[in-house]
Amino acid sequence: MKKSWLLLPIAGLLALGCATAEPVVQKEEIILSAAASLAEPLETIKANFEKEHKDVAVTINLGASGTLQKQIEQGAPADLFWSAGKGQMDALEKQGLLVDGTRRDAAVNRLVLIVPSEGKQASALTSLADLAKPDINKIGLGTPETVPAGKYAQEALTHEGVWDVVQPKGVFGKDVKQVLTYVERGDVDAGIVYRSDALSSNKVKIAVTAPEASHSPIVYPLAVLKQTKHQEKSQKLLDYLTNEQSQAILEKAGFDKK
Repeated sequence: MKKSWLLLPIAGLLALGCATAEPVVQKEEIILSAAASLAEPLETIKANFEKEHKDVAVTINLGASGTLQKQIEQGAPADLFWSAGKGQMDALEKQGLLVDGTRRDAAVNRLVLIVPSEGKQASALTSLADLAKPDINKIGLGTPETVPAGKYAQEALTHEGVWDVVQPKGVFGKDVKQVLTYVERGDVDAGIVYRSDALSSNKVKIAVTAPEASHSPIVYPLAVLKQTKHQEKSQKLLDYLTNEQSQAILEKAGFDKK
């Protein structure tokens, strides 16, 4: 009998502990399909957003904008799309796949020619036209049909009058991060990527910044997708991605001001 009474305070404490335990928060999962070039700043922005919105878990699906566009058209799960090119977002908008009034330009980037940090090519390359030189054998480029950075590179090289010479030297990547990797490993003599990608690596250096007049404006449109089942939370994330704090993170990562 005494033992039973001794157990009561312990049982009471356990009951009290259960009563005061933090309730489990049910989180809504929001999927953001985003251009691969946004990887680094999105890590920070995602962490900040989830800290402020504890009822939301953000999953980021990174890839080439053209590939992500095709996934969305085929019904792959996604609540928002952040493209590195207008063309992909235009295509989805024409098909009525965006929530009306949510599309906005959320980032701006620059196109640069990079070389391995330990290489000697930087001093030899003073313009994009120099890629036509016979001693430049392999050039990393995004696939123009699916990778906006590849399309911008094609435009810039065409503007410089060297695309027909450079194209056969191209080693084409599935997204801009793969092109960056080619240059980091020394698989190619040089590569064309975004400035933000170049600044994310200490294994490459910028040799040339492409003249803005040589290619279409590098604008990253963002929108909520009509297929979302979490429109309220998706709208909150959309607003957060374009607020001053998030834009400052993008600028620190090498993006231009909008």
